[in-house]
Amino acid sequence: MKRLGISVYPNHTSIEENIKYIELAAKYGVKRIFTCLLSAADKEVSEIVEEFRAMVEVANKYDMEVIADLDPTVFNKLNASITNLSVFKEIGLSGIRLDMGFSGSEESIMSFNKDGLKIELNVSNGTKYVDNILSYEANLSNIYGCHNFYPHVYTGLSYEHFIKCSKQFKELGIRTAAFVNSPSADHGPWPVSEGLCTLEEHRNLPIVVQAKHLFATGLIDDVIIANAFASEEELKALSELNKDMLEFTVELNENISDIEKTIVLDEFHYNRGDNSEYMARSTQSRVKYKGTAFPPYNTPDIKRGDILIDSDLYSRYAGELQVALKDMKNYGKTNVVGRIVEEEVFLLDYIKPWSKFSFKLKNK
Repeated sequence: MKRLGISVYPNHTSIEENIKYIELAAKYGVKRIFTCLLSAADKEVSEIVEEFRAMVEVANKYDMEVIADLDPTVFNKLNASITNLSVFKEIGLSGIRLDMGFSGSEESIMSFNKDGLKIELNVSNGTKYVDNILSYEANLSNIYGCHNFYPHVYTGLSYEHFIKCSKQFKELGIRTAAFVNSPSADHGPWPVSEGLCTLEEHRNLPIVVQAKHLFATGLIDDVIIANAFASEEELKALSELNKDMLEFTVELNENISDIEKTIVLDEFHYNRGDNSEYMARSTQSRVKYKGTAFPPYNTPDIKRGDILIDSDLYSRYAGELQVALKDMKNYGKTNVVGRIVEEEVFLLDYIKPWSKFSFKLKNK
């Protein structure tokens, strides 16, 4: 099951503000929280436990999984050991994210903790770190993987490196997470915050497009908003996102017929298995609406991202929906009935043979 998450940073905002944000996120189906114990390293143990517990209690009430980032410094400050993680359970956490500094054998031992805490590993480094841990016969069911986020512009992961690292964990059957940036949020755990995201190419994209992209890779299970506080509008939009298949946002031609609009927005679409490099073909509409008139009315040359429905001039193909994967000449037989919004056109790369997809009308 794919999930959405938020991040909260008690060291930067009040507990009351964080609780209010958690309750808002719960309203929109958020089931995961990332937080950071690293930035609380200068506080007394009792203070850390008290403020985090108050916040986590609210999250647990809404069945949210809360995982906190830490390193050996914080680990030792809280008097935890690799065989005793009870302090984190006392706080109410579901797991701990190990930023760095453990040996492999130690993480393996922690994965068998009696409190059932998840041990989350850093996915972004691209080393044999996870293989080393598993070589010590770790409890795989208690191992998670989560990418880093990057507050400094131009420091986020390249797409190639992201795919390489994510595959390394996913192919081992490990649950994975990555971060997206909320344009409306204003802080993360550190003073520098030029947007917070895992992939550098996401930094200036709309938050829903970032999330669509991560889910579309098939390598990420949990998408977490890295910075706080995301707006209610953003949380609502993410809650309406189809996490299991690509749903393209589209603008339709003003002259589109009612039947064509129904085909685009209401019919179930999947690409044929005998895949074309020029178009994704959803052919069932031509069967369902056989005998319906599809006169030609808008037949300009075709651009990548255009939504197409063949006219009667294409005989047996009339009523077939297509999505243009490349620019093409239009021979006057195919209606351009709409177009995918520009910021989502790159997602066409994720339509494979037999891929399922849908369309959603852009909000005016």
